[in-house]
Amino acid sequence: MNTTAVPASQFCERVDLQGNFAGTRPPEKSGLELFERHESNVRSYCRSFPRVFATAKGAFMFSEEGQSYLDFLSGAGALNYGHNHDFIKVRLMTYIAGDGLSHGLDLHTDAKSRFIERFVQDVLEPRGLDYKLQFCGPTGTNAVEAALKIARRVTGRNTVCAFQGGYHGMTLGSLAITGNRRLRRAAGIEPQHVMFLPYPDERPCGVDAMAYLERLFDDTHSGCTLPAAIILETVQAEGGVYVAPIPWLQRLEAFCRYHGILLICDDIQVGCFRTGPFFSFERACIRPDIVTLSKSISGYGLPMALVLLRPELDVWEPGEHNGTFRGNQLAFVAGEAALEYAKDFGITARVMEHEAVISAVVQSWQCRFPQLQVRGLGMIWGVDFAGMGGGDMAARISRGCFDKGLIVETAGRGDAVLKLLPPLNIPPVLLEHGLRTIEEVLNTTLGH
Repeated sequence: MNTTAVPASQFCERVDLQGNFAGTRPPEKSGLELFERHESNVRSYCRSFPRVFATAKGAFMFSEEGQSYLDFLSGAGALNYGHNHDFIKVRLMTYIAGDGLSHGLDLHTDAKSRFIERFVQDVLEPRGLDYKLQFCGPTGTNAVEAALKIARRVTGRNTVCAFQGGYHGMTLGSLAITGNRRLRRAAGIEPQHVMFLPYPDERPCGVDAMAYLERLFDDTHSGCTLPAAIILETVQAEGGVYVAPIPWLQRLEAFCRYHGILLICDDIQVGCFRTGPFFSFERACIRPDIVTLSKSISGYGLPMALVLLRPELDVWEPGEHNGTFRGNQLAFVAGEAALEYAKDFGITARVMEHEAVISAVVQSWQCRFPQLQVRGLGMIWGVDFAGMGGGDMAARISRGCFDKGLIVETAGRGDAVLKLLPPLNIPPVLLEHGLRTIEEVLNTTLGH
């Protein structure tokens, strides 16, 4: 195995590809029993990756024993630039050292002003977009809740159309438009005012979602009234990494325009350059009425969520949708720095370079193991084991990777999909090492 040291200028010093770390002496092991004794059963990721993590840098996380793990989870997409990125960290430390506000509700602040200016300058204006920015509670599900509320208020309609396989959050409104039955049952009540439609996810079902929609709402005797909005992910992430075709997205937008239905794009996991451009929908040249962002908008893992809406939709009365932490000043500082870094680094071009590498490698896996299905876009990719062992097999591969120092999660129906989410700025040598690790585990587990 290649033991070339990782460049210290890019990632943590004294880490090699064998996972050796000669850092400061780690604290004494606290063990997992503390968490098992006191933390709720609802915990999930830690069950798949049972270590106590102490530090992180770049593409690596380090356990309290000092063992390094290459991170292909990236905080479920919240760490597009890796851990503790120096450019962003310096801005945060400077701001904190200068006693900048750490909390500001929705007051006008210098940090928010700089973030808005940078976002408009680097994201909206180059794309000819004039969205208003709504800062809501700091989680993605709160942004979705706000989008649903404003869509219903503007249109005066109740129903929202969502797609099978979609994931939009865990609060009641977001959960109502999330397809996973197990998650929906946890709400304790039956969500209402939602119509689910088939997503173009390559599974044979014989249903054209757009033809069904057109028939349903063009027919005056269908028994269905127009919905307030249609919400979608252009790439279903938690649903199993399904990429919507460009013609289908364009047809959906045209349908919404014709019927006066608001189109909401949930870009919480696949926005912020994850697919290459800043927005995942840019590849289709469509313009949603409302866009939700969170996860990597702060660039540093700091909680922040944002709703973008066409100016004429901004009919909120003051305080109608609020949240104590809608003014996360540190996230504003980090978010401004992240956008500056992305521009200077040429992040879109880097993502497309990495996409070519990932695509070639995973396609080679499919050629060798024909029952595998692989799909993805930019730097979100799925390896689907539904045809060869399903969730049990995907879990075995994930565990095997973890044993070799690579963190990669599972997703999709029955958790049958291995989901790859490397940092967008990962050095090529580490990207290749992570892919090689997965391949080694595939060969060992599948007997090749």
